Amino acid sequence: MLNLHKDHKNLVLLAFSVFVTLSIGVAIMPAYQMEGYEPIPGMKDLTAQERRGLSIYIAEGCVGCHTQQVRNIEMDNTWGDRPSLASDYYYSKQRMDVWRQSPSLLGSERTGPDLTDIGSRQPSKDWHLLHLYNPRLVVEASVMPKYNWMFHISDTSYVEIGDVTLPRSITKMEGGDVIVASRDALDLVAYLKSLQQFSFEDYDPPMAFIPALPKDELTAVGGAKKTIGASLYQKNCAACHQTNGRGVKGAFPPLAGSLIVNNKNPEMLIKIILMGYDAREEYGVMPALGENLSDEDIKAITDHERSSWGNRAPEVPLEMITRLRDSIGNSKTQ
Repeated sequence: MLNLHKDHKNLVLLAFSVFVTLSIGVAIMPAYQMEGYEPIPGMKDLTAQERRGLSIYIAEGCVGCHTQQVRNIEMDNTWGDRPSLASDYYYSKQRMDVWRQSPSLLGSERTGPDLTDIGSRQPSKDWHLLHLYNPRLVVEASVMPKYNWMFHISDTSYVEIGDVTLPRSITKMEGGDVIVASRDALDLVAYLKSLQQFSFEDYDPPMAFIPALPKDELTAVGGAKKTIGASLYQKNCAACHQTNGRGVKGAFPPLAGSLIVNNKNPEMLIKIILMGYDAREEYGVMPALGENLSDEDIKAITDHERSSWGNRAPEVPLEMITRLRDSIGNSKTQ
């Protein structure tokens, strides 16, 4: 029996042995195991700008509050369409040199939302820039600190062609002429936009989420159709228009009480979702969502918007969405 309280040599040897064992099991073996993985066919490596953005993401401590791992449980399907795989991290986990592994991106805290698929959930560069400058402008209850040191207020005459500026309404609120994004801000946004969970169909291992409740129970819990619409809205729209539908003054228009949302003829609303919208200078650009959403998804979202926050418009016919999608597709090919 070791008398560790008397024999300091054995105590040091035991501590060293435990350290070596843990190092092999926790660090060295997983690193060797990763050597056997390959990127998913069709995945693209990060560009030079996105790699600079990754370095800024690490330097600013974003990993302290955001994860990049979709766990294999149903509550995580908000963050991605499937659980994360080791191959998802292939290009972002290249060794820096012989001695140093690239920093871990998986994270362990979700003070903020998971960012695995943020590039798909929020493809608008304007939104990301506003969010970095002042998170409360786009997410009312956000606890994220401002990253306004990545921007500078400039006189209009000194803004160069190609500089990215925040919307005029936000600039007026801040009391400056033009708020210009720095290269660091643009690189970080480029990296965040690159975070899109790669989807593919042919994969042998099971990729379904472990359900929290049986499907029949979920259906019984207060209106599955309404739940689906609310979930899709939260994933695709709430970041700009807010969960309460009030939008962000001077940045993103409200949907509560909107004449477009409540119109008896919902064609304009459907076209905006399918094609995006960029016709009003006082608001940010709305990206097109038609390629990411099915006709059924768009119906669920529009029905949710037209029946929430005091809106009382009838449901949207699925046939109308299909017809408008076809007409838009035909007009692009002509």
